[in-house]
Parts: sequence; C-alpha cells; structure tokens
Amino acid sequence: MNNVHVKTGDTVQILSGKDRGKQGKVMAVSPKEGKVIVEKCNMVTKHVKPRRMGETGGIVKAEGAMYSCKVQIVCPHCGKPTRVAHKILEDGSKERICKKCGESL
Repeated sequence: MNNVHVKTGDTVQILSGKDRGKQGKVMAVSPKEGKVIVEKCNMVTKHVKPRRMGETGGIVKAEGAMYSCKVQIVCPHCGKPTRVAHKILEDGSKERICKKCGESL
C-alpha cells in the first residue's frame, strides 16, 4: 500500500476505534505503512527516559499512528465525511473532488 487518500493538513473523521466520530487534522502521513497521525486522536502513553543531564523523563501522552482506512476526509464545503474522487483538468493535472457535493478538496 503506497498511496494514501489523505494528505497532511486534511481534516478527517475517525470511523472506528475508541475515538470513533472525532474529527482532527492530519499531522503526518506514512504511505509506506499506510498510516496517518491525527491531531488529538489515538492518544498513547509513552515512557520517556531523560537523554541529557538535567532533562526530565516520565510518562508523556502522544498521538499514535492509525491505519488510513480508518479515517475519512471531511469536505470543507459540505462538512460531511466523504470519499475522494479524482478529476483530470484540461492542463492534465489531477484534482481531488468530494464524492457528495462535487466541490474540489
């Protein structure tokens, strides 16, 4: 799986898991693994060791990666979670289109 339907900066809605229904911004995309990191969703606790002298360690909350198939992009025009369609423009470039309202994403 090397192509992911979401990009960094997209607003997405989570479809399954403990954060189902939550919306957030995509912070990072890993196409090789097919995973995304969504802001303030799928929070995991990390045990961090102090690296330098004087630095504090402890338990830190951070966003965990989730599979991209578990998120759906939210259209900025109609505000609904939707699938992504592609439209080829006259100059040969591709554009992402909302399946529900037909506006560009």
